[in-house]
Amino acid sequence: MTHPDRPQPVRDLSPARPYDGGPDGPAPGWTRIPPQTGLLVELAPGQLLEIVDPCGEQVSDLYLVSRNDVEECFSAGRTVDYNNTLYVSVGSKLWSNRSAVMASIVEDTVGVHDMTLTPCSQETFDILYPEFEGAPHPSCFGNLCGVLGPVGVSPDRIGTTLNVFMDVWTDRTGELHIDPPPTRPGDIFAIRAEMPLFAGITACSAEKSNNGTCKPIDVRVVG
Repeated sequence: MTHPDRPQPVRDLSPARPYDGGPDGPAPGWTRIPPQTGLLVELAPGQLLEIVDPCGEQVSDLYLVSRNDVEECFSAGRTVDYNNTLYVSVGSKLWSNRSAVMASIVEDTVGVHDMTLTPCSQETFDILYPEFEGAPHPSCFGNLCGVLGPVGVSPDRIGTTLNVFMDVWTDRTGELHIDPPPTRPGDIFAIRAEMPLFAGITACSAEKSNNGTCKPIDVRVVG
């Protein structure tokens, strides 16, 4: 049952389409990001980046950086401001810290994504997961640093990500709620690059964001 305080934005969702991948492996032509890891993808203007949840209930953190100047990065704040919404979906633009359009969302079968929470880090688990008792834990921040560092992106340049398929909402008191991702196997989110891009992509490492189990993400570049 939907919580009475939960916002209900109107979304223009894309129709579902078949996906031949699943828990045992990606569909032909797709690349699998194993659970709790990350991947770097290079995009030319006009190319599509497609992100699929092959198992259901899995978040993918996405961070975009200009290949022309790695100091130009995705800005969640400007994206919220210029789209005038917290709830991006088909037709929304993803903006940089320099107020340039980095990408456009062209396909989305879910319509639930987050731009309020930063990528999970070791400190996230130290503070919010006391049951782990400070043990080392894979993190989206660490994975993004690992894939973006070799192309010149310093850790301090990695800010709030577009948390694809993550279900975060705020009630009337201002309290944040994180519900399981509403994805089913084969759900897809796709962007079209509007400038040369590096895209850091993760299969999110935070158990509480993925209904208790971290799973893979499948991606491909088209065009």
